[in-house]
Amino acid sequence: MTLTQKRWIILLIVAAVAFLLGRLAVRAFMNLLMGGTLFGGNFL
Repeated sequence: MTLTQKRWIILLIVAAVAFLLGRLAVRAFMNLLMGGTLFGGNFL
C-alpha cells in the first residue's frame, strides 16, 4: 500500500468521524432548544 493510498484511507476515516460527530452535535443543540431528551425515552 502506497503512502497516497494510506493518506486517502485516513482522510476518509476522519471525514466519516467528523460527519457523525457533527450530526450528533446538531442533534444535541436542537434538543437543548426544544427541551427534549437526546436519545429518546422519558427520564422523569
